[in-house]
Amino acid sequence: MPRILIVEDEEPLSLLLRYNLEAEGYTVDVCARGDEAELLLQENQPDLLLLDWMLPGLSGIELCRRLRARSETERMPIIMLTARGEESERIRGLATGADDYVVKPFSVPELMARVRAIFRRALPEVISTMLKSGDIELDRETHRVRRTGREIHLGPTEYRLLEFLMSAPGRVYSREQLLDGVWGHDVYVDERTVDVHVGRLRKAMNKGRMKDPIRTVRGAGYAFNDQFAVG
Repeated sequence: MPRILIVEDEEPLSLLLRYNLEAEGYTVDVCARGDEAELLLQENQPDLLLLDWMLPGLSGIELCRRLRARSETERMPIIMLTARGEESERIRGLATGADDYVVKPFSVPELMARVRAIFRRALPEVISTMLKSGDIELDRETHRVRRTGREIHLGPTEYRLLEFLMSAPGRVYSREQLLDGVWGHDVYVDERTVDVHVGRLRKAMNKGRMKDPIRTVRGAGYAFNDQFAVG
């Protein structure tokens, strides 16, 4: 999955962003100073930079300007995070080279959507088409699932359910969240339907003494077990 560098000196915000981005499956690094971020970026370039405007050591707007002046980072996607909401400041941020601009306080789901949009537009090649965990492989292009090399035949709903869970191993989703993520907001389905399809998915995936990759969290929901191993 794509790697994202967060440069943000407000620790509660950087922790919140890191948690949500990692839950989406991204690899995340965090830095609190602009000058330290500049050194990190010279050593290892991420696929996306979330950059605060006001930073100690070196401002985000100056770091953005420097990155755009270098051939190796001139095309790196940058989303600017700032408390400056005036139109003139937004124009300044975009003119400096930011690909997008988010004003604090912002909605985390909206920021997640902006991150996905950046990757779809600028770096479609870094979005993995193959999800792998343990002995399970899911190919997003062919919609095929294999376990220990053997193809598993899933219905369309079971496939979407497995893909959704595998996209964030270890994250626990409530039945309501699974309904929204797999069936969609505009479709009315009873929450008990989730249990039925999880049961069908387990029946298809677990043969013989194979370990169950779907973890039930009592009172909370379901998760793809990131600790499961080949049975």
